[in-house]
Amino acid sequence: MTKRLGVVTHHYNPDVHEVAKQAIHWCGTEIEARLPETDATKVGREDLAVPEEEFGPGLDACLSLGGDGTMLRATALVAHHRVPILGVNAGRLGYLTEVDPEQLMTALDQWLRGELTIERRMMIEVVADDGGELIGRALNEAVIERSEPGRAIEVGVTINGEEFISLLVDGLIVATPTGSTAYSLSAGGPIVEPDFKALLLTPVAAHGVFNRPMVLAPDSDVALTIEGHRHAVVSLDGNRGPDLEPGQTVHCRTSAIEVRFLVRGDRDFHHVLKEKFGISDR
Repeated sequence: MTKRLGVVTHHYNPDVHEVAKQAIHWCGTEIEARLPETDATKVGREDLAVPEEEFGPGLDACLSLGGDGTMLRATALVAHHRVPILGVNAGRLGYLTEVDPEQLMTALDQWLRGELTIERRMMIEVVADDGGELIGRALNEAVIERSEPGRAIEVGVTINGEEFISLLVDGLIVATPTGSTAYSLSAGGPIVEPDFKALLLTPVAAHGVFNRPMVLAPDSDVALTIEGHRHAVVSLDGNRGPDLEPGQTVHCRTSAIEVRFLVRGDRDFHHVLKEKFGISDR
């Protein structure tokens, strides 16, 4: 049976496009390569293009060529189809990626031989309070943030049905352990190992005494209500979502859908942290 490999690329890095061409050449005639339409145009392989909504179904794996932003886009495209993702780092951070470009062909050969393993990461889902309609999912974080520059918003926080606190903030982050090294970290949140199960609640520029991040159980339901008279907006992994009017509530909780990463088994999270933060051994 023919295997199908999806390829997602950074849109503005010509070096990445060359790596994508190498991966497509590796596929040859035995493996069906597939790219979202915009990616295919960037790579010059419009013959392999499919609409985004048709990209994920039927894939055996997805190759993400870029940085963490490209990994987040690949996640949004294929996670709900339970397609494992192999990340190739051609960005600046690379917390989520597994291999460097020069290791790509070896990793693809390992995937074809079944030598890579699957690492599962939890996601967050955000649903509306009125009817429970799904707003979206995120691998790193969901953020309730101000929609007007320079205007703080009031957010009421309810945890598992119990009112907890009302905060005056620029924003409020609900992150996964995977997202603990992203926006939550820059806002003062803790670093959490990615295979840990938890929800992280991190205020952004809190105007009050309570400005500490919290680590909550993974089965927690975090309800966030827009109080006062100012509007807010929901963002999921950096992508702007719907506006929220005063009085509206959204619920953040662990999603039943997990992200599946293809890994070689020798990736050490603490080593990655040391590398990214420039921590040297004594």
